[in-house]
Amino acid sequence: MAMRLGSRKGDDELEIQHEINVTPFIDVILVLLIIFMVAAPLATVDIGVNLPASSAPEQPRPDKPVFVTIKADQSIAVGETTVAREALGGALDAATDNHKDQVIFIRGDKQLSYGSLMEVMNSLRDAGYLKLALVGLEAPAGQQ
Repeated sequence: MAMRLGSRKGDDELEIQHEINVTPFIDVILVLLIIFMVAAPLATVDIGVNLPASSAPEQPRPDKPVFVTIKADQSIAVGETTVAREALGGALDAATDNHKDQVIFIRGDKQLSYGSLMEVMNSLRDAGYLKLALVGLEAPAGQQ
């Protein structure tokens, strides 16, 4: 007569494991974290412009801001793409998916004349973009 020692279960019953192996899940999360850490700095606009300083408090930044940059030589860029002054409205329509109520951030070089800045702002108003924000550098306390 055969006898099984150390087991109280019948021959037909199997033991089910109720634990979840989280090691592969943690590995995937860490890889995604590294990918986002590498990709985040690449998503910023990087056009060299000499911005004037401002003492105004910093405002919150939207998820996908649209920048119009006016360089010292009066060339205009939407995002990182240089556009002609006549094509500014069409380039903004493409950048904002025709959402005219989106805030447009204007970055103007310090050497730019006030008249040139106003011409670009008038072009934006004529294109239907009425929410404009000027971008500047934060001035140290007591210095302007």
